[in-house]
Amino acid sequence: MNTLVIDTNVFVSALIKDGVTRDLIVNAKIILLFPEFEFYEIKQHKEEILKKSKLSEKQFDILMLRMLNHVRIIPTNIIINYKKESEDIIQKIDPNDVPFIATALAFNCPIWSDDKHFKRQNKIKIYTTPDMIQLK
Repeated sequence: MNTLVIDTNVFVSALIKDGVTRDLIVNAKIILLFPEFEFYEIKQHKEEILKKSKLSEKQFDILMLRMLNHVRIIPTNIIINYKKESEDIIQKIDPNDVPFIATALAFNCPIWSDDKHFKRQNKIKIYTTPDMIQLK
């Protein structure tokens, strides 16, 4: 495995707490893919993340840029052709996860997520943070 889609919950977890998840992201020896749409979602929840992380806005911005240096943001136009297939896989489970499944399909790679509902589909391999620690 040399490419992996990273779920928003994992990325946000790394923003909130300086721990193993952040370490896994910034020291990844694999390519981490992040759907563009989710980047904007994080910006919408910035205040909540600031409160939980106890970071100043400046610290948050610096950390966000630092972490974004370790992921590739995938434009929606790259994954749009996989939207229908992705909806068939995950829409009934969680429609918010369509971009992650579509990205995984587009790049033929697994997803890193700690959301248990991802395991309710069987098309895309899912790695949790404990799985990533073991693979390190």
